Amino acid sequence: MRPVELSERVIRALVGRHEELARISEPGPGVTRLFATSEHLQAIELLRDWMQTAGMTTRVDAAGNLVGRWAADPAAGGNAKAILIGSHHDTVRQGGRYDGAMGVLLAIACVEALAAAGRRLDFHVDVVCFSDEEGTRYGTSLIGSRAIAGVLEEAVLDWKDAGGVRMRDAMSRAGFAPERLATCAYRPAETLGYVEAHIEQGPVLEQENLPVGLVTGIAVGSRYRFTVEGVPGHAGTVPMAQRRDALTAAAAMVLACEHVARERAEVVATVGRLEVSPGATNVIPGAVTFTLDLRAPDEPRQSAALEAMVIAVERVARERMVAVRHEAYYRADGCEMDTAMRAALARAIEAEGLPVRELFSGAGHDALALRHIAPVGMLFVRCRDGISHHPDEHAEPADMVTAARVLLRFLADFAPPTRA
Repeated sequence: MRPVELSERVIRALVGRHEELARISEPGPGVTRLFATSEHLQAIELLRDWMQTAGMTTRVDAAGNLVGRWAADPAAGGNAKAILIGSHHDTVRQGGRYDGAMGVLLAIACVEALAAAGRRLDFHVDVVCFSDEEGTRYGTSLIGSRAIAGVLEEAVLDWKDAGGVRMRDAMSRAGFAPERLATCAYRPAETLGYVEAHIEQGPVLEQENLPVGLVTGIAVGSRYRFTVEGVPGHAGTVPMAQRRDALTAAAAMVLACEHVARERAEVVATVGRLEVSPGATNVIPGAVTFTLDLRAPDEPRQSAALEAMVIAVERVARERMVAVRHEAYYRADGCEMDTAMRAALARAIEAEGLPVRELFSGAGHDALALRHIAPVGMLFVRCRDGISHHPDEHAEPADMVTAARVLLRFLADFAPPTRA
């Protein structure tokens, strides 16, 4: 099937909408748009308007996901299935305007092009804007996509944010329905696949002067909470040699974890938060809690790195006469992209006259959840200097247009993969 062309109007809208959507943010640098907040609701209304203008029917499900459907050709019959395409609209604090949002806006642009050409396909195209992928507010990622995949655990609804607000209460106040999460789930029998376009969040495509790349898989990711317990004391009276300072011990532990990660290929470790108690200027810290985000291409390397880090942390604890314990509080199993979906995206890239550059994703994505119900595929888009999760995050309009053309070709030629 000959691919639909992107009109100048659709291209202008694709580029301009990133700016318009980015204005929906908490005050401050960059973009801050968190789950079940007023900014979340404003973004839904704006995105819903764009979807409806494109000709989609829309709904907001019980988890706050926005879904727009471009219905199948009536000739396909009443049992047409759906292919899902999209990403998320939430951000980290003071993040950028392309992470997540670009995948949603590219999907809307594809439907606009189909609508302008009067083209219906043999399947529904469901553009999905997931409500929370980053996990910024509640510390657990993929809330929206796990709900759609039917794998969101009931227990997370009782997690609290920094202000003590339970997730289920925040959802109810936003007009969602946490008691009806089961209604969000797609059945595998009705779902042909899921494809997601996302900025690379790394430097490879820019270094190789390529606008897009093909994702082969997503890393295993886990998050841990380490608690270090020392002995508080007066900053002016306890001799240095006799101190059991929880903060200096934690600092040494953080560096030990970094050292372990640096020694292992394709393992990355990040300590992004420390909480110090009692937190007074003239008191030796008696307790510290710090987080560890650990990622690796597969389970054996992730487990081996964690074991080495725990050994190193416990060694520091003995040397500095403090106690330490750790617990896991989040885990995302890695996944490989579906072979047939990868092949279909590769053909679409080649049809645009581009080489197929394969890339592995160290970052997690909504595809991790969707793979429970459908074959998944991902397209990366070049970003400037590899910067992401930062106000300087940027993707060139020409690269977004290339990505949209690749996705249009993918949809036009799509044949359902056969699941193993």
